[in-house]
Amino acid sequence: MATESTVFLVDDDQAVRDSIRFLMKSVGLDLACFANAQDFLEAYDETAPGCLVLDVRIPGMSGIDLMERLNRMGSRLPVIIISGHADVPIAVQAMKFGAVDVLEKPFKDQVLLDRIHAAFEKNRQAIQDSTEKAGIQGRMGLLTPREGEVLDYMMEGIPPKEIARKMGIAAKTLGIHRGRVLEKLGAKSLPDLVRMVFIARR
Repeated sequence: MATESTVFLVDDDQAVRDSIRFLMKSVGLDLACFANAQDFLEAYDETAPGCLVLDVRIPGMSGIDLMERLNRMGSRLPVIIISGHADVPIAVQAMKFGAVDVLEKPFKDQVLLDRIHAAFEKNRQAIQDSTEKAGIQGRMGLLTPREGEVLDYMMEGIPPKEIARKMGIAAKTLGIHRGRVLEKLGAKSLPDLVRMVFIARR
């Protein structure tokens, strides 16, 4: 998996691709250019971090269709739409499909760079959240059925004495189960445990 963030550009206008290529090179950002959506999909590694700068009007598969495909793939790649004035209604539709920003051509270099860096940060956070979620789910898988039952009651906010009564076990036994739940999930406190479970189950 790549660790450096990449700007993926999909635009059929050679002049636009050349201009953005020069801009990215001048600030040391990695850029991968594509003239159409299909070429991008064939080359794209969904684990690669970065952002997608996408023209909504491209030949073949449209920008909107590409966004729909990425959504079905479960892609976390933030999308910045670039469009001409006449494409604004389409760009608004793209926002509904999850685009993080819309830039109308022509746009200032610094504006594009600012949006790209913001998208990089959004993508890094999404990857971090996904990694944390997978780790918590993996640790939850280590719980025994009994411990899982205790966890469910804890998440309902039921007092320990009531949990023990519902489960037909001694308070001391419940305390052991609770301790193992915290230990296996790596939670430092009950609030930390609640936070973890919400992340894992959302």
